[in-house]
Amino acid sequence: MLVKTPDEIEKMRVAGRLAASVLEMIGPYVVAGVTTGELERICRKYIIEELDAIPSTLNHKGFPACICTSLNHVVCHGIPADDKKLKEGDILNIDVTVRKDGFVGDTSKMFLIGEVKPFAKKLVNVTQECMYKAIAIVRPGIRLGDIGNVIQQHAESNRFSVVREFGGHGIGREMWEDPHVPHFGKPNTGMELQSGMTFTIEPMINLGQKEIRLLGDGWTVVTKDHKLSAQWEHTILVTEKGHEVLTARGEEIF
Repeated sequence: MLVKTPDEIEKMRVAGRLAASVLEMIGPYVVAGVTTGELERICRKYIIEELDAIPSTLNHKGFPACICTSLNHVVCHGIPADDKKLKEGDILNIDVTVRKDGFVGDTSKMFLIGEVKPFAKKLVNVTQECMYKAIAIVRPGIRLGDIGNVIQQHAESNRFSVVREFGGHGIGREMWEDPHVPHFGKPNTGMELQSGMTFTIEPMINLGQKEIRLLGDGWTVVTKDHKLSAQWEHTILVTEKGHEVLTARGEEIF
């Protein structure tokens, strides 16, 4: 994980704010009856025309869209499509990565479509709490294992499971940089954080078992037991005394 210079950090702030603005913009459109393909087109137009930025996922290693839309039992990397229409009771993760002036901001948010079942709402809320609890401890000197342990303990204490194969990652000039940031682990293990590092925290928490599988499209990851999964994500900067959430939305208080 590279320690960023002050100039690089300022560019990361800009990219982070832009990524957050996409999630703020798209919210009113995430309703029953809309397709994930329509949501993708709205985000694509906004990122390119309004933000004058680049959607980092578009054509990245063949990914065909500017956002990931992971619906219900989809864990991550869901591909938007016009045959995927949202319906009452669905839960949806929209994952956005925006490149501006050579740096990337990466963030995702869960959306509840109408009235959802209590167990689905609890999964979404606990997953967000996992992310917030992990962010709260970020400061120079802690280790990646501390972050993973906080997430694992909170998820499992609520009888949910943590996806092992995917996690957070370093971020900067590239969307995915070293190191891998696991969302499970033991305290006081792994890389020690330093001021100036930037990385994502993005727990993927399952209602059922932790096992997952990859679909034939080569991208979409789903729960093996077909039960719900939720994810939230922020890009984090380690500061001299703590942390800064570079992708914070106006609705959040840190």
